[in-house]
Amino acid sequence: MDSLSSKTLNITEIFYSLQGEAREVGIPTVFVRLTGCPLRCNYCDTTYAFKGNNPLTVEGIIKQIEVYNTNHVCVTGGEPLAQKNCHILLDSLVEKGCQVSLETSGSIDISQINRGVSVVMDIKTPSSTEARQNRYENIALLEAKDQLKFVIASREDFVWCCNLMEKHNTEAEVLFSPVYESLDPTELAEWILEGQLNVRLQLQLHKILWGEAEGR
Repeated sequence: MDSLSSKTLNITEIFYSLQGEAREVGIPTVFVRLTGCPLRCNYCDTTYAFKGNNPLTVEGIIKQIEVYNTNHVCVTGGEPLAQKNCHILLDSLVEKGCQVSLETSGSIDISQINRGVSVVMDIKTPSSTEARQNRYENIALLEAKDQLKFVIASREDFVWCCNLMEKHNTEAEVLFSPVYESLDPTELAEWILEGQLNVRLQLQLHKILWGEAEGR
C-alpha cells in the first residue's frame, strides 16, 4: 500500500450516482472524475474539469470509494489517461475486485489499460471540432467487453459515423448518443432504424433525471 500512498492524481470530484450511460446504465456507481483534458470539444458538458488543483493519493481515492455500497466504479474526466498514474488507480481497483469502467476520448493509446477494465471509448465526430485528434488504431484494440461511443450532433455526424464503422471492424458494442438538447433523440432513432444499424441508441439518463447538475 506504500506505493498507493505516494502516487497522486489530480481529482475534480468523487461522487455517487446512477450510471447514466453505456452498458451499466441505471446501476449505482462511484464516479472518479480526473482533472484535465487535451481536447476542447465544442459540446463538452464537463468543462469544469479542465482545470483545478486537488491532488489525492490512489490510497485516498480508494478510501473514498469504499464509503459507498457498490462494486461499480467509473473513472472519467476530462481525459483520465492524460494522467500517467491513472493506470495505477485502474490496476488497484481491478485488484480489489471492483467492476471498473473507463471513459476515454480515444485520443491516447489504450493498449496498456488493465484487461479487467471495461473501456468506453468516445471517438470524436466532426461537429466536436476535435476529430483530428482521434487515434483510430485504438479501435482495433477494443474487445467484446468494451464499447465504442459516438456523440452525434447532426445528420453529417451520423453519416460520418456510418462510414467510419465500415472502415474499422470492432468487437466492441457501438453506441450512438445524441448531443443533449442539440439533436432530437427520436430523429437519431429513426436514422438508426432506417439504416438497419446494429448499434445501441444511448440517452444520458443522468441528464434526463437531473439536467446539467454537476456531480450527478
